Amino acid sequence: MNELRRKILKAGFGVTVLGSFVLRSAAALASEWPKAAFEAKAASAALNAIGASAATESGDILIRVPDIAENGGAVPIEVASNIPSTRSITLVAEKNPFPLLAIFNFTADTEPFASTRIKLSESTALKALVATDDGKVYVASRAVRVTIGGCGG
Repeated sequence: MNELRRKILKAGFGVTVLGSFVLRSAAALASEWPKAAFEAKAASAALNAIGASAATESGDILIRVPDIAENGGAVPIEVASNIPSTRSITLVAEKNPFPLLAIFNFTADTEPFASTRIKLSESTALKALVATDDGKVYVASRAVRVTIGGCGG
């Protein structure tokens, strides 16, 4: 009887410790969340909110996205950075109701590559911004033509 009680108490303690860790991690992530940038309704405001308004053009950012998206509700995109010390890749669609689409953060040991599907409300310039460990920001753009509405219609 005492053995069963001991196992239950150990399991309960483990769950408590794990739950505490998860809650602390979630709180840390929430404090870093750029809420104003994701709520911005203009691309320039979103870029200002994340400190990327003065980005430098770069050919070392590779964007793979269709030139014509038949369905703006699910546009596949892949972005890779050949820029050393890439810390993050940010996606912005200039004409979307909320232009900031995603921010992908990387550690030193990961390949700076992101692949996802995005919603585009209309034909727009799609920007990929790369931030480096030394605080520099680079940008590359691709025009995407949307034939069927996505998030705006």
